[in-house]
Amino acid sequence: MKKILKVSKLVALLFVAVFIFTALSACDGETASTPDTFSIGIIQLLDHPALDDAREGFLSVFEEQGIEIDVDLQNAQGDGPTLSTISDRFVSNEVDLVLAIATPSVQAIFAATDTIPIVGTAITSYESAEVVYSNEAPGTNVTGASDMNPIEAQINMLMQFVPGLQTLGIVYSSNEANSVYQAELAAQIAEGLGLEVVTGTVTTTADVQQNMLSIAGRVDAIWIPTDNTHADAMPIVGQVSIDTGVPVFPGEEGMTMAGGVATLSVNYFELGRQSGQMAIDILIDGADPATTPIQFAQGYNYIVNGFMIEELGMVVPEQYQDYISFP
Repeated sequence: MKKILKVSKLVALLFVAVFIFTALSACDGETASTPDTFSIGIIQLLDHPALDDAREGFLSVFEEQGIEIDVDLQNAQGDGPTLSTISDRFVSNEVDLVLAIATPSVQAIFAATDTIPIVGTAITSYESAEVVYSNEAPGTNVTGASDMNPIEAQINMLMQFVPGLQTLGIVYSSNEANSVYQAELAAQIAEGLGLEVVTGTVTTTADVQQNMLSIAGRVDAIWIPTDNTHADAMPIVGQVSIDTGVPVFPGEEGMTMAGGVATLSVNYFELGRQSGQMAIDILIDGADPATTPIQFAQGYNYIVNGFMIEELGMVVPEQYQDYISFP
């Protein structure tokens, strides 16, 4: 009888040990595994084709790889205080990652948190925006993909469309860090090519028409960076261009088709895909934004706005004939 009791106790102890080991293993497994669904907050400055394309490119990578995400898409409609409110919302909800679309968006969410991983897209210079220490080693909770324009190639293209160009206007928003950075670089390039440069700045879309009229009367052509304020006002820009006969060459495709003549543009859908893969590397593989270098655009498109060409009576250089399209 005593033997049977001893055996029974031994079996019971073994059962308890196995149960505890199994439970601990299950807990460890839950800790090590990734969640079924990741929460992602998307903070977008405003609606326009480039920013929308970047967002859709980002989301497409998750869909293709079958990664479940719970997306909270918030659009500030160009309003600064709203960007701050959205940022506070994401921090309060403790989202797993934030996608920041456009420079003011990344600046707002960066000011709100130093712990939630932030991936940016459609941002020209993360360094100028003061959200990273360097492109090579961000050193913060921010990384992402840059839409830095091939500015020199754009200005060389512009000169082919406007033979005999002598004076170039550069218009941009003075309160957008990305625009200031591009405008300064464009002025240096243009002056290096022997062009006279006339600059004009705005702070809101309400300033765009008057500024355009002022600059158009003093230049042979106008170049605009990937500037969110002007992107939102391109129909006005296009009408001033038609009324004055001065061609406008914006920094990206959507702006060009809304009132510009031609450009060599970053492919924003592909840029968004780059940002999407960076986000997956962070969420799935544990990559650290602080040590993840900023990536630069890998795809570019030539685009010529056939409508504006006709309205301005311009001739499209032969090498760009295949890139003509109509809005």
